[in-house]
Amino acid sequence: MYSLNDYKYHLPADLIAQHPVDQRDRSNLLCLKRETGKILHHRFNQIGDFLQPGDVLVINNTAVIPARLEGRKATGGKVEVLISDYIGGLKSIKQSGDFVCRCMVKASKRPAPGMLLYFAEDLKAEVLGACNGTHTLKFSTSGDFEKVLERIGKVPLPPYIKRNSGDLNPCDDRSSYQTVYASHKGAIAAPTAGLHFTEKLLNQLKADGIQIAALTLHVGYGTFLPVRTDDIRQHSIHSETYAISEKASEIINSARAGAKRVVAVGTTCVRTLEYASDAKGNVAAGSGCCDLYIYPGYEFKTVDAMITNFHLPQSTLFGFCRPA
Repeated sequence: MYSLNDYKYHLPADLIAQHPVDQRDRSNLLCLKRETGKILHHRFNQIGDFLQPGDVLVINNTAVIPARLEGRKATGGKVEVLISDYIGGLKSIKQSGDFVCRCMVKASKRPAPGMLLYFAEDLKAEVLGACNGTHTLKFSTSGDFEKVLERIGKVPLPPYIKRNSGDLNPCDDRSSYQTVYASHKGAIAAPTAGLHFTEKLLNQLKADGIQIAALTLHVGYGTFLPVRTDDIRQHSIHSETYAISEKASEIINSARAGAKRVVAVGTTCVRTLEYASDAKGNVAAGSGCCDLYIYPGYEFKTVDAMITNFHLPQSTLFGFCRPA
């Protein structure tokens, strides 16, 4: 139960979809009947068949930013930067006028403090220091940083999704790797369970009596970092910025008081709800940093059910399980 090997399985590379379906809600939907072990196959637009009037569907409205930057060092060597603390960078702009934040840097040699990195004619960064595998960079631009990033940045797709210039089936990652309800910029990875919803499907669910509550958890790169400890309990979980509005907490707590289910869309919503709830399962409005690590033995307080995708072997997302 606590051994990393318990979460290991063979995943053939050719079974990992490299392109989204043409219609989001036409993705496959698998249902496992825990009582009998029977497996049923559906389409995602049939998700309403598994929900009940009065249920609250909790979604994560974070928006993925084009956080991947390709550049070069003064020597001409290639460098790739992934902005991992976009929200922190925005705060630094307000405080000092400079976009300063933690980043993951990929280069042939570890960049030293004081080194300059160049990404475009109007964007460069100075390396201020390094700590725990990340570097602190100070970006400089003659224009608005957010607009420059929007222009030259690339979508930081998960490492198991490959893109190349010779791709026979190109797709618009800025659109497809974003939920239809994304509205708060800050994530460097999409809350992928929500990618299958369309506006039409959400409206149909509302018409069927399903309530929708939105929270924000800015997904970080830690989502994709492997567990490197043999005992999963020794793993250090990443921390992510979250926010829950008064309206969302009221909808959720009211549903719980009426014995209705709270259905989380994805592990990001599960972590946020459980982190922000008290011993009785009531969710508090507010914001902060969520570092809740859920693994077998955890007693769920708020979440009754979860809609999720398949997960990579031995990833932290596998720790989410609910006793039968």
